[in-house]
Amino acid sequence: MKLSVFTVATPDLTPVELAKAAVAAGIEGIEWRFKDIPADVANEKPSFWRNNLCSIDPNATDEELEQFRLIAVNHNLVNLSVTPYLNSCDIAETEQAFKAARKVGASFMRVGVPGYDKSQNYNDLFKKAVDYLHQVQEFSQQYGVKGIIEIHHNTITPSAGLAHRLISGFNPDYLGVLHDAGNMVHEGYENYRMGLELLGPYLTHVHVKNARWVPTGEEQDGIKLWRSEWAPLDEGIVNYKQLLDDLKAVGYDGYLGIEDFSGQLGSQEMLINFATKVKMWLA
Repeated sequence: MKLSVFTVATPDLTPVELAKAAVAAGIEGIEWRFKDIPADVANEKPSFWRNNLCSIDPNATDEELEQFRLIAVNHNLVNLSVTPYLNSCDIAETEQAFKAARKVGASFMRVGVPGYDKSQNYNDLFKKAVDYLHQVQEFSQQYGVKGIIEIHHNTITPSAGLAHRLISGFNPDYLGVLHDAGNMVHEGYENYRMGLELLGPYLTHVHVKNARWVPTGEEQDGIKLWRSEWAPLDEGIVNYKQLLDDLKAVGYDGYLGIEDFSGQLGSQEMLINFATKVKMWLA
């Protein structure tokens, strides 16, 4: 297995700084955050989801996209993916992202999955997602970039089982699944080995981050309340040594992408910590 970094987790680094830090940590692939930075947040302190300096603007020119391609090439890194936010399942936005992913030289790209907040029936959202993914599959064939759906809380694919239900009718050459055990702490936990076995050829990529549950100190109708929060890699609920063993057992040999939101370490130290610990657990 090889290591990558999703640049959402390194918001204070410029693309060139990120590439240098990845090389220093022994990381081989880059997953570029594909999201604009609104003008009203540009003066804020860098943050994961707002003023993220390590992002590709969806309106980037061909020349700007070429610069992102070259940043990886010039540092002997792989432009692994472009990672947009497409949960509205907008076809035009999705094709725009596919075009950018091809120009950057990415192997795959995260595509949309409807969110779930109880305001719409799951079955209606499922049908919408299936219709959308038929078009995504065509884009994948057309642009030579594989589309992947992410296991993510507050969507209709919070678990491996529900991700498989959505994607099982499609060709695994063109559509796959991004496994995210950290997200499954918030919602969607299943036995990891079972889920990986179920996903089979659809398992395309794996994100590495951790989370935990803590009591809020409040009660509602006599019930003690809990909340989930991000945690350092070795302090959360996910046992990554066990998960890596499970990945080995199903023959996974792709990338492990760091997406640490715990804020415990600065970006460069976080990358080194990730690489050191994962290599230890793999050994």
